[in-house]
Amino acid sequence: MIKKAGSNVARKRRHARVRKHISGTAQRPRLCVYRSLSNIYAQVIDDVAGKTLVAASSLEKAMEGKNGGNVEAAKEVGKLVAEKAKAAGITSVVFDRGGYIYHGRVAALAEGAREGGLEF
Repeated sequence: MIKKAGSNVARKRRHARVRKHISGTAQRPRLCVYRSLSNIYAQVIDDVAGKTLVAASSLEKAMEGKNGGNVEAAKEVGKLVAEKAKAAGITSVVFDRGGYIYHGRVAALAEGAREGGLEF
């Protein structure tokens, strides 16, 4: 059986295309989203220094007992990453959807981050 180029290959291609134009700086870092089948992850990255400043995911202690693969959990992860970013002195970010379509869990994470006080 020959495998065709899967959806993850296409997603990585889209992500690479977007990353040509989007970059995070110390003043306005990049909020990057990764979505797996069962969890969702978010990082705030300074691409100039090559450092992850803040990270949150549905696997953290604060999210214990919740299903990480649904929209409600994604919104909570967005609020959590915004809370951590504000504690680190970050108020404005560039949103990087990671090649995913902006709907469902990705949109919920962005909405939660906005509710938490991040501007993008």
